[in-house]
Amino acid sequence: MTDKIDYKKNLNPLYTASKDPTFVEVPNLNFLMIDGQGDPNVSPEYKEAVSALYSLAYALKFHIKKSLGIDYGVMPLEGLWWVEDMSTFSIEAKGLWQWTMMILQPEWIGADIAARLQEETYHKKKLQALKKVRFESYTEGTAFQLMHNGPFAEEGPNMARMHAYAHEKGFQPAGKHHEIYLSDYTRTAPEKLKTILRQPVMKI
Repeated sequence: MTDKIDYKKNLNPLYTASKDPTFVEVPNLNFLMIDGQGDPNVSPEYKEAVSALYSLAYALKFHIKKSLGIDYGVMPLEGLWWVEDMSTFSIEAKGLWQWTMMILQPEWIGADIAARLQEETYHKKKLQALKKVRFESYTEGTAFQLMHNGPFAEEGPNMARMHAYAHEKGFQPAGKHHEIYLSDYTRTAPEKLKTILRQPVMKI
């Protein structure tokens, strides 16, 4: 029986965090991605997007296990969040948010395999959002991150603390706000949620 590969463990610095801001260097990684906009708490588009991502991610996992004999755990859901003018980004103005939801993919999966399984999964499940999923590389480079424990609505102070820490170290935000959801928000009490907050930065 093949051991299951734990990519969260293999990429430990990127998928663990402390309560205090820390520096990370994020390499180029491949993801399944899907874009949308609006408040994720009330948007049907958001729920459909997440369902499509997981459907394809699991289809790819089972394909790799069957064809290559390699088993791995599907990585957690991640999200990039932004507005046109990031200086006005607010945790309170969710209706203005644009987002990209994504799931990291292992090195055995390329664009060709992803496209083929995307087509097969669409024909099986008929999820319209599957047509919007893409396979894409993403590089963040230098970033600061911390662990947020608790409801999403209470992230504001931690985000401000992380930005202040970056400025103290001579950096400024230089990309989209990034969240990594280590808890299943559909099954976990809000006060027990664990979310990595990450902000790419550049030297001032």
